[in-house]
Parts: sequence; C-alpha cells; structure tokens
Amino acid sequence: MKLRQLHAWPRTSKAAVALQRKLAGRVRLTPLKRDPTLLAGADLSISPDGKYLFAAVVVWNQSSREVIETRLARVACTFPYIPGLLSFREMPGILAAVRLLKSTPDVFLCDAQGLAHPRRFGLACHLGLWLNIPTVGCAKSRLCGEHDQPAQEKGSATRLMHRGEQVGYCLRTRRRVKPIYVSPGHLCDHASARRIALAAAVKFRLPEPTRLAHQLVTKARQA
Repeated sequence: MKLRQLHAWPRTSKAAVALQRKLAGRVRLTPLKRDPTLLAGADLSISPDGKYLFAAVVVWNQSSREVIETRLARVACTFPYIPGLLSFREMPGILAAVRLLKSTPDVFLCDAQGLAHPRRFGLACHLGLWLNIPTVGCAKSRLCGEHDQPAQEKGSATRLMHRGEQVGYCLRTRRRVKPIYVSPGHLCDHASARRIALAAAVKFRLPEPTRLAHQLVTKARQA
C-alpha cells in the first residue's frame, strides 16, 4: 500500500502530546456504509533488548475465513514506552508492515485503543488518519473510563464511559470469558466497531486478524 506522510515523528513526550491533541480533531466517527469483507489485523512486539520493533499485519477474508496476506516488518525502536503515547513507539513498525501489503483492507483492527484514550487519540485513531481507512481498537485491557460488567453470554456489551462521554464498549466475545475493550478509531462509529469486532471473534476471545498478527510477532520476537 502507498501511504501519505501525515506528520514527522516527534522526539519528546511533550511534542507527542501536542500532536495528539491536534490530530484528535481530525478523527471522524461515522457508520460504515457496508459490511467489510477484508479485515486487517495489526500487532507489534518489542525485541528482548528493546532495540527493535516486530510488526505484523494479517489480511483476513471475513466471508471465507481465510488469510489473504501476511506481512512482517522489523524497524528500530526510537521512542520510549510512555502510557498514553503508545502509537508513537509502535506506529513506525506497523506502517512499515502496511507498506508491504499488496491488498487494500476494508477495515483495520488493532490490538490497541481507539477513542478509549484520555485524549481521544489511541493507536487505532492514529493509524486511521495515516491510512484513511476505517479502524477499530480491540484492546485486552482498559486504558481509561468506567463500565458495568457485561452479561456472561457472547455478544453482551456495556458502554465504556469517560468524563461523561462514551468512548467504547466492554464486549464479551466468548461466553464466560474475560471481555475486551472495543472502540472506534477513524471513519467508524461505536455500533460498527462493536459489530465488526464481534463478527471477527469466530473461535477465540480476540478477533481473528489481530490474534493471528499477535502469533506472528510473538514468533518473530522469539526467533
């Protein structure tokens, strides 16, 4: 895929926060006009010495439940781990893997937050602006907000609220299994994000594209 240059990469946390606040105003929440067919999952891992990022993207056909394409990239890690600024550490690796794709996904799912972020600009929002493609955050843990526990049945969900605003859903993707936190990134809304994440979680807790991407980066890190 060919990518436009959205911005230069900041070198300090202060500059990164300022850029988040600036770009958050460009995020658009809108219902998807049609159900997507090609879902891409992105995930990332850090080398044991902390010097490199291993990023994977898996393109998965939701209709046939087949993997269409996988790409793996390794880049130098140039930004420290700072809660709330994860995208500035991980995005260079994910973008490197995305550039290798031959297919163009309909939606990207990220093992990260979208709108469910203190500044409303998680990694899924950031990636959506870079790609101009609908994105969804599907995180295993909560970064901000409060919610009631959803019922134990698959598909049960409760709203994730932060400062009086809905920022996502706490979604049960398997019966009696720990829920995940789903939030729209860009060019997607809450209902669409919830529907896509649930449909993609065919056998496991995590949506299949991000689960497979996680497996790829785990193997790359171990190797």
